[in-house]
Amino acid sequence: MPPISLAEPSGRYLTFEGREEIAILRAMSKGVREIARALGRDPGTISRELRRNAATRGGKQEYRATVAQWKAQQAAKRPKSAKLRGNDRLREYVQDKAFGERSPA
Repeated sequence: MPPISLAEPSGRYLTFEGREEIAILRAMSKGVREIARALGRDPGTISRELRRNAATRGGKQEYRATVAQWKAQQAAKRPKSAKLRGNDRLREYVQDKAFGERSPA
């Protein structure tokens, strides 16, 4: 696994320290809302973080701060390919809708 960056992101994103705190509170069997209150974040943010960045080795989801940080960094990499470029069916649908054409049901 490549090294993770511990550089401080903008206030919008979770920090590695925030992810460590989530992991500790989760290990203590704390709920999403309780973790959110402790971090001063929205419960939806914590719920998404646990769902998206949990370690899935061994068949069960277990939250680890280092794995979560690595996954978040991988997801944030740029450049990303456009969704319409890689999906012909979606691109055709969007073009049809943009030009007011009606596709068959």
